[in-house]
Amino acid sequence: MLVSELRSPAQKHARGEALWAWALAGPALILLIVLFLLPVVGVFVMALTDWEFGASSLSFVGLANFREVIFDEVFRASLINTVVYVLIVVPGTVLAGLVIALLIESSDSCRAFYRAIHFLPFMATLTAMAISWEALLHPTVGLVNQTFAALGIPTANWLRDETTALPVLAVIGIWQNLGYAMVLFLAGLKSIPLDLYDAAEVDGADLWIDRLRTVTIPMLGPVLMFIVIVVALKAFETFDTIQILTQGGPGHATEMLLYTLYRESFEYLRMGYGAAVAVVFLVMVVTLTLIQARIMDKRVHYQ
Repeated sequence: MLVSELRSPAQKHARGEALWAWALAGPALILLIVLFLLPVVGVFVMALTDWEFGASSLSFVGLANFREVIFDEVFRASLINTVVYVLIVVPGTVLAGLVIALLIESSDSCRAFYRAIHFLPFMATLTAMAISWEALLHPTVGLVNQTFAALGIPTANWLRDETTALPVLAVIGIWQNLGYAMVLFLAGLKSIPLDLYDAAEVDGADLWIDRLRTVTIPMLGPVLMFIVIVVALKAFETFDTIQILTQGGPGHATEMLLYTLYRESFEYLRMGYGAAVAVVFLVMVVTLTLIQARIMDKRVHYQ
């Protein structure tokens, strides 16, 4: 009897804490279900139908949309372009952001100015940025071609040539994400204890490249992992610059998955097929993100 009387207040307290926990987490859980889980389920269900936008009826077609996705040449082209774009943008952004962060951190003058200049592209709206690049890359009056012509360098119609359009979009992607990576690297550099550099110098790391390899890069591991994942996700989601600058052309040279999803769903009104593309896109992004995080997490030194 005494044991049960002692347990009763403890059990009531535990139940009270559980109720408070559910009450506090409840709104966020409801929003997660309504804004994320239910739309994802809806897209999966829609991918199994032949529904067209505006149609009053639909039919269940099973995996027919997914079979069409697999054998669609345009989808394969957009998949390859997306992978190539990500493989250019992510390493380019990480490398350029780290180099600029190291240069800014090594100098005592005009740090705030250089940070603002390099961070400005990330703050600018993508539409305004794309329009500015369209003017710069104009084949006749654009500043890029005029500068190249003055220097005797061959010019090109950058956004209308199948060999240059995708690399040019990747360069724009690097430029746009550069400031974000730079700011995070600067924050990471600030958190590295100076004692580690002193210890490395005592151990024989006299050159800057040795200190970079033995101290800076390992200690930036968590920041590096975060930047790679975020920039990769942003690269996969590229849409605005394609819509404004190339519309997937020339041919399908700059067609990427998110643009294919938009075109099939809202231009061709094939919502069922567009939902199948969305499912493939979602599965691919989640899988690659998990693999990337798993591989990098093994090599990260947490401070």
